[in-house]
Amino acid sequence: MTATPIPRTLLLTQWGDLSVSRLDEKPPGRKPIQTSLHPLSTLEEVISGITRILQRGAQVFWVCPLVEESDVLDVAAAEARWGDLAQRLSVPVGLAHGRQEIAQRQTELDRFRLGETRLLVATTVIEVGVDIPNASVMVIEHAERFGLAQLHQLRGRVGRGATASYCLLIYDDATGATGKERLSLLRETEDGFLIAERDFSVRGGGDLAGNRQSGLPLFRLTEGVNAELLLQEAHRDTLMITEKSKTLTTLRPELPILLQIFDRHDMKRINRSG
Repeated sequence: MTATPIPRTLLLTQWGDLSVSRLDEKPPGRKPIQTSLHPLSTLEEVISGITRILQRGAQVFWVCPLVEESDVLDVAAAEARWGDLAQRLSVPVGLAHGRQEIAQRQTELDRFRLGETRLLVATTVIEVGVDIPNASVMVIEHAERFGLAQLHQLRGRVGRGATASYCLLIYDDATGATGKERLSLLRETEDGFLIAERDFSVRGGGDLAGNRQSGLPLFRLTEGVNAELLLQEAHRDTLMITEKSKTLTTLRPELPILLQIFDRHDMKRINRSG
């Protein structure tokens, strides 16, 4: 069961390992989340807007991709952003990330939930299990570095109360046309299935029988749309065969040979991957 379908889930579904019941309605009372895109060069304007929103009593999440600054990656770090915003804003600012002790992180989340802090700088530790109805704004810095399904999940931390909610996706000015197109999808829809399908087509679902959690499958005889069509046909044939052969106890003689050729004969490894 998943609130936000992810590429791995879609891969397992594609291979017939899972069935899907689609729930496409929000809980009662939830309002749409207005999503907008902002280049990093407009960061000062974003901070000015956040300052005005905070003055009106709102609470804000601010998500960064890293915990601390890196010599390798020139992207926002939560600790540095927290220090900067804590100095510039006139409201208490909290900090939550995965390197904190669990008790300390929970204390920061509780302070934000109680309104003792008005803005919470965080990493993706807030992606699930955080329900703070008064939080109405989500800022995600360097959004181009996140998967679409992950961005959709983060966006779902707001829009849980009665007030209008907003999600601001800040992207690097050097982001190419493809990256901007990906982010634009979030501005256009809140359909988690559609977002996951686009994420799946871009990032892939990894290996069905391996540890790779992303990347397109390495088919030997076909690829792309053709592979998906063949899988659908194979799934239908499998259901037909098993329905007609309730007492089927042996495999067709050519099947073990095909599994060996395509390195799918190790059933223990396949079962472990699920």
